[in-house]
Amino acid sequence: MPFIDTHAHLDLLEEEVGAALERAQKAGVVAVVTVGISLSSSRRALELAHAFPAVWAVVGVHPHDASDLDAGTLRELRRLAGDPRVVGIGETGLDFYRNLSPRGDQERAFRSLLDLAAELSLPVVVHDREAHQDTMRILEEYAPFGGRLVMHCFSGDLDMARAVLDLGGYVSVAGPVTFQNARRLQEVVRGLPLQGLLVETDCPFLSPHPYRGKPNSPERLALIAAKVAELKGIPLEELRLPDPFSLQT
Repeated sequence: MPFIDTHAHLDLLEEEVGAALERAQKAGVVAVVTVGISLSSSRRALELAHAFPAVWAVVGVHPHDASDLDAGTLRELRRLAGDPRVVGIGETGLDFYRNLSPRGDQERAFRSLLDLAAELSLPVVVHDREAHQDTMRILEEYAPFGGRLVMHCFSGDLDMARAVLDLGGYVSVAGPVTFQNARRLQEVVRGLPLQGLLVETDCPFLSPHPYRGKPNSPERLALIAAKVAELKGIPLEELRLPDPFSLQT
């Protein structure tokens, strides 16, 4: 079964992107969505999407840099998002673990990019770290999403995951689902229908077992998909996951 890496940061890889993509293709990864975390990385994401047919871009500003999202940056992101190789807005959201931008700035940026995604009818890719309650409060104001919401690297519980699906979104799981102590995340995978689940690498971060702690790459999506299939009790060949970015249509 071909798989889509729904969240990667190819611009942050330490190796040559083409070589990483070649290995990923051999591992069954047919498309990679590379996600911006700042205006400069969003531009680079779009450059990579034009350079490699298997790559698509998402443009946005990470909550760590939310204070940098001014009117000029938002205008430029809107311009970038008009390119047909851009398939979403993000990543955006809230990060109350590091708080590298003030919480008020994070919420303002989050709302601005949710508005942009709604304006352009594009999926929005959401980062949520130790901010579950506030993230869901804001998302509920924008629902229903009709399949245009991706909760990247999901870290909540099963009740929250079901609430995301009720909003019209998807829950995306990354390398941590393969960790032995990831019982809550594994419960989420077991408890959700396949049509609500996505897989991602978040490379070069969050390598799955047995590569935990080492730089990640898109080819390792196969290990994450295999773990999801195991948790669902089905052969990997039968694993069918949604395509929220409409890359295979």
